[in-house]
Amino acid sequence: MTTTDLDRPLRIGLVSVSDRASSGVYQDQGLPALEAWFSSALSTPWVMETRLIPDERPAIEQALIDLVDQARCDLVITTGGTGPARRDVTPEASLAVATKEMPGFGEQMRQVSLHFVPTAILSRQVAVIRETADHAALILNLPGQPKSIKETLEGLKDADGKQLVAGIFAAIPYCIDLIGGPYVETHEAVCKAFRPKSAIRVKKSDV
Repeated sequence: MTTTDLDRPLRIGLVSVSDRASSGVYQDQGLPALEAWFSSALSTPWVMETRLIPDERPAIEQALIDLVDQARCDLVITTGGTGPARRDVTPEASLAVATKEMPGFGEQMRQVSLHFVPTAILSRQVAVIRETADHAALILNLPGQPKSIKETLEGLKDADGKQLVAGIFAAIPYCIDLIGGPYVETHEAVCKAFRPKSAIRVKKSDV
């Protein structure tokens, strides 16, 4: 892994899974919510690829494979399709294309959401890593509602902005480090990324 590789923009794949939005019955809210959140949270360069697809397991699996293997995304976020309904198959599709499961993310997503709604226990979000011979990506399932997306990523804060419960994105930049992706930094007012001291880069302006 060269310095150039580490300094390239983060490639994010955003996948909204919805029968009705993908067929034009109503306007998708998941993709705009995710794009807006990443625009506010990331302080280092990033680019995105988007997909709007129906709740069909083969379509979800193919989208995930294409975004990792062909588009070479470092992070793939899905929104929707994670409940108990028959059509909710996003977790199954994610697990099917995975080489590793990352259960801590799903546990923390539900922990965050339980602070807001008791029905969080019905969510089945998973996180996995998909690896190829020369690339790897973290794939995460998020809820479908914009408010829930923001809460899951940022966590729970008090009225003064103090973090009460960590959101999942705090751990994502270091996870991307570990799987060979670019070095990602955030705006701390939105979400403070955590890394061990040994993994923190010294900014050139601080030298």
